[in-house]
Amino acid sequence: MSPDAPSPHQLSARGQRLVSSSPLAPYILEHFTHGDDAWHPSERPDGYIGLCVAENRSMWDLLVPQLASYRDVPARVLGYDAMVGAQPFREQLAAFMGRTFLGRAVEPEQLAVLAGAGAVLEQLFYALADPGEGVLVPTPSYAGFWSDLETRDELRIVPVHCTSAEGFRLTTQALDRALASAPCPVKALLFTTPNNPLGRVYGREELLEVLDWAERVGVHVVFDEVYALSVFGPRPFVSAASLRPSLGQLVHLVWAFSKDFGASGLRCGVLLSENEGVLQAVDALAYWAACSGDTQYLLGQLIADTAFVDPYLRQMRARLGQAYARVTAALDRHQIPHLPAEAGFFLICDLRAKLDEQSWAGEARLWRRIVDEARVNLTPGSACRIVEPGFFRLCYASEAPAAVTEAIDRIGRLS
Repeated sequence: MSPDAPSPHQLSARGQRLVSSSPLAPYILEHFTHGDDAWHPSERPDGYIGLCVAENRSMWDLLVPQLASYRDVPARVLGYDAMVGAQPFREQLAAFMGRTFLGRAVEPEQLAVLAGAGAVLEQLFYALADPGEGVLVPTPSYAGFWSDLETRDELRIVPVHCTSAEGFRLTTQALDRALASAPCPVKALLFTTPNNPLGRVYGREELLEVLDWAERVGVHVVFDEVYALSVFGPRPFVSAASLRPSLGQLVHLVWAFSKDFGASGLRCGVLLSENEGVLQAVDALAYWAACSGDTQYLLGQLIADTAFVDPYLRQMRARLGQAYARVTAALDRHQIPHLPAEAGFFLICDLRAKLDEQSWAGEARLWRRIVDEARVNLTPGSACRIVEPGFFRLCYASEAPAAVTEAIDRIGRLS
């Protein structure tokens, strides 16, 4: 049915568009169909293995019992509170974020808490840009930005394409080209550090180059730092908050518990901004995306418990490094090229040699073969807006190590 055809469900035109064309990517929709068919070493050795979701489940054995120990919930969290986060929780967040990754102190009043990083991005960009205006996003990119910004905000993402020949390195020349050729007015740049899907950690000079460029052309720059604490490589993470004493009016940061704490289901994201207008606008919208009081209390207890959380973060990074070593060794055994990563739970595999033709149709057919024949799900490069077909993102921390190795073995056997 055409998105503009009359709806048999008596929906609005926008409701019908959601029914006709889901904002969720096909690989995610495919993943959700396999809930009862997951791989098990003895019960379902040929079962489905999903390596397409960026979750870190490797620490749940420590995190779950620790969260259970904080369940003495006070009555005050049952009532309404500030929609951008209760003051005690924002104080705990400011202390935790300042000492663990921001590189300097921030004020609780500069933070807004919402139901996940996606909600933060949607409401932040609602305040920054009007329908039809553009947001620059370097590629390869997190696939979800398109649904976050285009579905309800009705913005237009303008890709800043980087190529494999240049190591997918972002340059100011690429930013200039994207800005000059944008089909709409551009209001902001959305920059992910560490990078998803590359797993790349950016140094201070690289970040300053991005920041200087945004200031020169007069656009907001939003730094997505949701993997700030998930760095296992030798390069230390540098937060945009540490680059200058003040963020100013055009710089904003996003962080969440979904990645660094493997708690995507708890839905808690954080905005850091010094722009009073932005904070007031987000506050006005926050009622429709508030984080529950119970979740705030639970996570506040966690991040204030330094005796647990500091060793936890060290062990989390160590386990990520071990998982990365295992997955790269398995890829090397099958001579599957891949790009080096330093952070996150994923890397980019180069499967161009397995394409039946060098085209997006060829990539789609290869993805379908990987799902149907190998019974493995990867993120296609097209979803990450990679400009060359045949690259795939492989997420290696959402499944058991044996499952990840089995999945790579299956992919390696595909002719």
